[in-house]
Amino acid sequence: MKISYNWLKDYLTFEETPQRLGEILTEIGLEVEGLEKVESVPGGLAGIVTGEVRSVEPHPNADRLQKTTVDVGESELLHIVCGAPNVAQGQKVVVAVPGTMLYPEDGEPFKIRKSKIRGEVSEGMICAEDEIGLGTSHDGIMVLDPEVKIGQPAAELFEVTTDYVYEIGLTPNRSDATSHLGVARDLAAALTYQHDKPYEVKLPDVRQFHADSVDHDISVHVEDSTLCPRYSSLTVSGLKLGPSPKWMSDRLKAIGVRPINNVVDITNFILHETGQPLHAFDLRALKGSHVYVECLKENTAFVTLDEVERKLTANDLMICNSDHEPMCIAGVFGGAHSGVTADTKDIFLESAHFNATSVRKSSVWHNLRTDAARVFEKGSDPSVTTYALKRAALLFKEFANGSITSQVSDEYKEKIERKAVKVRLPQIRKIVGVEIPEEKILTILEALQMEVVSRKEDELEIAVPTSKVDVVREADVIEEVLRIYGFNNIPIDGKMEIALDSGERDMQLVYQDKVSSILSGMGFDETMALSFTLPRFLTDESDDALVRINNTSNKDLEIMRPDMVGSALSIVEYNQKRQNESLRFYEFGRSYKYINDGFTEKSHLAITISGNEEAGNWVMPEPPAGFYYLKSVVMQILEGLNIKGLQESMLTDKKYRYGVRIHRGKTEVARFGLIDLSQFPSTDIRNDVYFADIDWSAAVQMVSTVRTIAPISKYPTVERDLALIVTSDVTFQEIRKEIGKVGGRLIREVDLFDVYEDEEQLGEGKRSYGVKMVFSDPEKTLKDKEVDKKVSKILDNLQKKWGIYLR
Repeated sequence: MKISYNWLKDYLTFEETPQRLGEILTEIGLEVEGLEKVESVPGGLAGIVTGEVRSVEPHPNADRLQKTTVDVGESELLHIVCGAPNVAQGQKVVVAVPGTMLYPEDGEPFKIRKSKIRGEVSEGMICAEDEIGLGTSHDGIMVLDPEVKIGQPAAELFEVTTDYVYEIGLTPNRSDATSHLGVARDLAAALTYQHDKPYEVKLPDVRQFHADSVDHDISVHVEDSTLCPRYSSLTVSGLKLGPSPKWMSDRLKAIGVRPINNVVDITNFILHETGQPLHAFDLRALKGSHVYVECLKENTAFVTLDEVERKLTANDLMICNSDHEPMCIAGVFGGAHSGVTADTKDIFLESAHFNATSVRKSSVWHNLRTDAARVFEKGSDPSVTTYALKRAALLFKEFANGSITSQVSDEYKEKIERKAVKVRLPQIRKIVGVEIPEEKILTILEALQMEVVSRKEDELEIAVPTSKVDVVREADVIEEVLRIYGFNNIPIDGKMEIALDSGERDMQLVYQDKVSSILSGMGFDETMALSFTLPRFLTDESDDALVRINNTSNKDLEIMRPDMVGSALSIVEYNQKRQNESLRFYEFGRSYKYINDGFTEKSHLAITISGNEEAGNWVMPEPPAGFYYLKSVVMQILEGLNIKGLQESMLTDKKYRYGVRIHRGKTEVARFGLIDLSQFPSTDIRNDVYFADIDWSAAVQMVSTVRTIAPISKYPTVERDLALIVTSDVTFQEIRKEIGKVGGRLIREVDLFDVYEDEEQLGEGKRSYGVKMVFSDPEKTLKDKEVDKKVSKILDNLQKKWGIYLR
């Protein structure tokens, strides 16, 4: 939320600098996240002055340029080369002297320097309005009133204002501080306490309000006072649309609101001044003299102001015309055919208090996050509706030539009274932690407009203003007192207390931290994706197994992810679109399915690699990531967790072009391989994606806390590489098991380093496995004859069992 320093001064007199005021705002719970200097004209017209053209003559070296001399009130005339067609002797003009920074309407800022243009000295620039940010015209230089004084700073002539704007991180509970008047009230309370003298917020006077005539008598019918406790309205006629006054435009532009016209700007101004949203309807859209505040049938079509047709729900509160046709989603967004247009002359002006929950539901369901909705869903102040109407109506009279053509209509069946909260003085001191004198507590309560209705010994009954929706309990009142007293005034006692470790630890988190350290140390980044997935990241998962929710924030994300693949692909796609090609990341997360009439959640560790394995350089090219790199990462994790007795099998999952399962018996621990992107045709991914999915719950259950440490053998190992021709139905896991059985204690390691398939070279249904065997004897040095004998025996067994032979 943006708050203007100058705007606050319209309602509250104070001497604090913008910086000090920012500190006070933060101290009272309105945390200032940024402070920006804002000028009504960019650059503040610094270095730009008024001058008089004393002479004009043609440029000797350019037909379209002219040489001028200009008097800017200095001892010497400035020689300026000018290309404007309308420059003439005797004109009063705007001059940028050397060293001035200009901020044009279009283009980048630039600095004026003394230079030569086509061989002639130029000591400045005679400016057009678009060159100094005062307009859009570039037809010629600005010609000023002949009575303008020479040498006058342009900032004075054009009344440039300087403001400071606070970016406040407003918490959801602070509905009372959604406007400049709300912030001013909080500041008044803080300054009253700090300076020990009363500070009063001056509300703009509306006592002059009166109906100029009663030409329009609009009957308002509120069908559900729970959804709309208060609805105030009036009509204004004879409006003339045009630009807003400069002071109003400056206020709105300072806080980032673009001025449109006087009618729209006044409603925006009132919103940011009072915190009360207003809505102006073209009176013709009412189609009669009735307005209905009601809910319509489910799926009623309604075209909103952005020209989008939306289907209403039965719970959307609507503002309807005499024919019960919808004109506006109450408190959220107007309709395409009921708003103010260029030919609007008469308006019906709404100022209402809507139910916060109702507005929030409609706003989120239709994905319409408007300024009005943000105010209403925090909880607007029901007591300000008629004041805001009168304030706006008087502004319409003054700046839009309007006349008030009805009395204020105020549908308010059950008045919302100030809440009564009982507060114990000893409890304030107990929670705050310091002894606040009673008179100071009473001063703070009075400054916050919290009236002490009654008192019984040390117990006060407080009447809370209707603007403070979140103050409903004793603790809330104490928080208000503490805010104004100042959190910084609570002393720190200098003691440090540390809770003793009970010794009970969640081992899942312990192992998660360990694996995170392993992966981060290998250069992987941790991600945290949403638990939802887009339909385009799904394969043909059984629709019955998908967990669907009613996600009112985003209708595209209504499916809980059934696996981790979709999240990984979405992150890869997002990064590749931003030229981040080499990706290595991991995520601890959960998947969700509906199985056997029940919901199941499964914990995962997902690892994704795409692009290059690591960055290269001019000496070493970038090595591409691949299947075996991913496998090494997975095995390092499982080894780091000391999981033993694992087996490998070929993966048959159509999401993968090829892959491997790691399991112990029937319990799968991990699966990994190359994702088959053809199964996800709607994705926009260029590079191969290698993905590993570790069943985290299963892995944690298999962790062994006992490690066997063996000394490094003092005898060398012997390696043998074999290229084995096998039939396609024989797996490497089976071959490894047989090699281990025959090799016995001498076999230390069996690894697969290559798979080759070529029907022309190997024959139909054949493939070649590149197998590395490592032999070692812990008691002696192996001789080649011993190893060759073992290899020969292994080959004999493989040939007899599966017909395997050397390539």
